[in-house]
Amino acid sequence: MLTYNSIQLVILILLGSATLYIFIFSFAGLFYKQSKYVTAKKSRKIAVLIPGYQEDEVIIEVAKSALQQQYPTDLFDVVIIADSFQQETLTALKTLPIKVIEVSFDKSTKSKALNKGMAALSSQYDIAVVLDADNVMALDFLSKINAAFEQGFIAVQGHRAAKNTNNSWAILDAVSEEINNNIFRKGHRVLGLSSAIIGSGMAFKYDYFKQLMSTVTAVGGFDKEIELKMLKAGHKIIYLDDALVYDEKVQKADVFGNQRRRWLSAQLHYFRKDFFNALKHLFLKGNIDYFDKAMQFIQPPRILLLGAVMLLGVSFVVVNFLLNNDFIFSAGWIIIAVACILSFLFSIPKSFYNANTFKALVSLPKGMLMMLLSLLKIKGANKKFIHTKHTASSQ
Repeated sequence: MLTYNSIQLVILILLGSATLYIFIFSFAGLFYKQSKYVTAKKSRKIAVLIPGYQEDEVIIEVAKSALQQQYPTDLFDVVIIADSFQQETLTALKTLPIKVIEVSFDKSTKSKALNKGMAALSSQYDIAVVLDADNVMALDFLSKINAAFEQGFIAVQGHRAAKNTNNSWAILDAVSEEINNNIFRKGHRVLGLSSAIIGSGMAFKYDYFKQLMSTVTAVGGFDKEIELKMLKAGHKIIYLDDALVYDEKVQKADVFGNQRRRWLSAQLHYFRKDFFNALKHLFLKGNIDYFDKAMQFIQPPRILLLGAVMLLGVSFVVVNFLLNNDFIFSAGWIIIAVACILSFLFSIPKSFYNANTFKALVSLPKGMLMMLLSLLKIKGANKKFIHTKHTASSQ
């Protein structure tokens, strides 16, 4: 019994700690109120950087959409950084009032494309906006970004939301995005910490971003690398919940798994790389932001945490009952399970409480399995470029 309870206690503490982390921030996210920035006195020059690798299916419509911004047309440039595009796609892009920069690499990465793109730009810009090749900005996105930079911020993350919810995988991906928005962006800002950045729908002071990107060595997860560097330097990253960028959600199980494998590999890599340095900065400089980010990278994926808490919780409660074990252990599992479920309920927007979402929950066990398999196959995933191919998706 002693060995059994020791094992149970260790698992209880590990899952309890992870649950407590997301519970605190998900609850805090309920109190988030978007700051209302006054109309900017100055309209800044903005470079909308859209790197893409073989994104022929979506890039033309994305480029056309980006031109529709309610922002002075002479003060923003849409810059398509085209890696391995078909010639007909390039020809079509060059008929639009945008900048097209063709790039090619032996081993393609988003960071290489961004660096090459900025090196080729001759104009002077105040702000760099980074999008994925499938992203569509709300018409007022640049205006809201510009207003935020009036306050002297150096980095801003917009609200990335689902462009499509046309099947169960897309719905689960969309829900996952909003859960992360509440925990890692809203909740963190309420408690005075920096918002997490996502890799797209984000904006930076241009000269700072160009210099920062020149130091990036990441193959995958370049956003993790620059985020850690910003937080280590003491910069604050803010979040604009009302500045929307619509992002294509995955529609196939294998894409869901590959995408998560890439993310998990990057997170584990940067946790190993920065944890002890972040711990030193916490004690010597009081840099909570940097330490929190390093700890964030070792948190289990939310979907796996939910599955582990429910499966192990039920199992241990049943065994404890059969063994007539001390009820305090079962009480601990019940508390953790309730806190975990509440964390999800706090974070999921009301718009997702509908029949389609409940139908999508049928795919949740498979999603948990895909995440588990991703964990088992993350070795080396951060050392190679794993491309998520986008398609012209509908609602």
